Amino acid sequence: MKTIFAAALVAGTMMGFGIANAAPMAPTAPASQGDIIQVAGGCGLGMHRGPYGGCRVNRGRVVVVPPRYVAPRPYVRRCPPGMFWRHGRCWR
Repeated sequence: MKTIFAAALVAGTMMGFGIANAAPMAPTAPASQGDIIQVAGGCGLGMHRGPYGGCRVNRGRVVVVPPRYVAPRPYVRRCPPGMFWRHGRCWR
């Protein structure tokens, strides 16, 4: 019984090798090259895809400049006339 099962398994495996074609060979002669149009992202020449998938026109060079650091204005505490600032408050 074991021998018959093993023989059937081997025969089925050998028959399966002839049928399986997981990676078919590519044709050696290229298809007609006139049918292929090269485009950028499917939009065409001079265009690109936008953030939501639509086509946009390319607009010259894009230069990204880092933002300038702007220091905040210093806060100056002022006391009324005749008083002065000491220990965190105005004194006479």
